[in-house]
Amino acid sequence: MDPVLLFLDIDGTLLPFGGGPYPTYEPAFPLPEAVAGHPLLNRVDPALGTRLLSLGCAPVWATTWMDDANACLSPWLGLPRLPFVDWPDPDPDPDDDGLPAGPHWKTRPLVSWAAGRPFVWVDDEITEADRVWVAAHHPARAFLHRVDHQVGLTERDFEVLEEWLGEWRGDIRSAGPARSPYRRPHG
Repeated sequence: MDPVLLFLDIDGTLLPFGGGPYPTYEPAFPLPEAVAGHPLLNRVDPALGTRLLSLGCAPVWATTWMDDANACLSPWLGLPRLPFVDWPDPDPDPDDDGLPAGPHWKTRPLVSWAAGRPFVWVDDEITEADRVWVAAHHPARAFLHRVDHQVGLTERDFEVLEEWLGEWRGDIRSAGPARSPYRRPHG
């Protein structure tokens, strides 16, 4: 069985903003010269890379950084080159339709990218509208976890992710042939 996908945002999720002052970190891994002087990387805790990998998921960059995440953040975090979501061109003005706010612009492309696989999405802009849309349009289990953009991903966030993943994996182990964990309610 394929591992659960882990869609990772950067700004506000791995890289805190809008609060401060922020802790700063020294690189834990050798960096390419082009990355060494990046002005924001020292706000990202390099230990997050190991923590993310310890979740046992298949990480995917789900950020507007796209492949720049591999050039800048992967070396900082000690991560291998990761796949990334190549976002479609945005709608001209998706919020100007007079209707209540719908799902985030990333939601539909992430469900499409997941292609029926279970996933966890970690972002600082997730709302209930995203959870409702995913529950209605994605056949597998999904957990959408909102991170506080002022502090970024914390140990408490990892505990929540590990709890959901543990429940999901427990369902997989205990499921008989007639029961599928993929149809469980979305987190």
